[in-house]
Amino acid sequence: MRALLVVNHKATTTSGRTRDVLIHALRSDLKLEVAETRYRGHARDLAREAAEDGTVDLVVALGGDGTVNEVVNGLLAHGPGEKVPRLAVVPGGSTNVFARALGLPNDPVEATGALLDALEHGRERPIGLGKAMTDGLPDRWFTFTAGLGFDAGVVGRVEEQRRAGRKSTHALYVGQALRHYFTQREQRRSGPVSLELPGHERVPGLVLSIVSNTSPWTFLGNRPVYPSPLASFDTDLDVFGITRMTAFGTARTVRQILRSYTTSSDGAPPSGPSGKHVVSYHDVRHFTLVSEEPAPFQVDGDHLGDRSRVSFTGVRRALRVIV
Repeated sequence: MRALLVVNHKATTTSGRTRDVLIHALRSDLKLEVAETRYRGHARDLAREAAEDGTVDLVVALGGDGTVNEVVNGLLAHGPGEKVPRLAVVPGGSTNVFARALGLPNDPVEATGALLDALEHGRERPIGLGKAMTDGLPDRWFTFTAGLGFDAGVVGRVEEQRRAGRKSTHALYVGQALRHYFTQREQRRSGPVSLELPGHERVPGLVLSIVSNTSPWTFLGNRPVYPSPLASFDTDLDVFGITRMTAFGTARTVRQILRSYTTSSDGAPPSGPSGKHVVSYHDVRHFTLVSEEPAPFQVDGDHLGDRSRVSFTGVRRALRVIV
């Protein structure tokens, strides 16, 4: 199988020596070309060229969720189709939500072993993806999450800290989330974002709005976080929102999204977080988030600036993944 390995050499959890070992292992089973990213968006460009040239059957992303997102957007630059190369992932970031949601080991060496085993046995699966559309930006595919408002503001704060030299850790995310919470007093009482969903009344006043393409939404260390426990690569999108973030209510919701969700003994699916100020929708094909003023926007943990209106679409079976 002809394959392109896209390597983010700045990936948080892989050293140069580890990358050399992984490349050697992959070359034992693949006709492999290796390309290192050199600028933001380079992984997207490399994957797009591979898809357009038709020279590879598989693109392997070695890096974190940001690298994976760029590769996916490159592969789908002209939309889904049978000729689009398959995707494989070797996690190399700090959280690796997409890879872990697929059931891959979080260790890159173990994940490479799982990838080679999947290739040997011909294991792959089609997955659904989300697409975000907003003025001023090209359409953006996302693999596991997008958000407008509070959570995207936290992502923006983390990116500022990383540009200042801080290492991406779970402690950094938690710390910036707390800072953001205490500096957004006015918006915690009544947020600027509204949800427009076909066939439903408009839902105003969202402080936080999380769009999920799979579950869990993210991880705190080894602990999964479940705002939308029913979200799946096999369905359309889920939306979770909060219209008021009081100290007591927020603490209650945090406890709910951190608990483990399993199907009950009678076969009933998990219900997810609940409460007076909680908004939740499952398996939605189209909807729009609108903000009274430009609000932070993110996809797959990548801050894309402030936006006033973002439309979302769930696209089933958009991409084939080796897993």
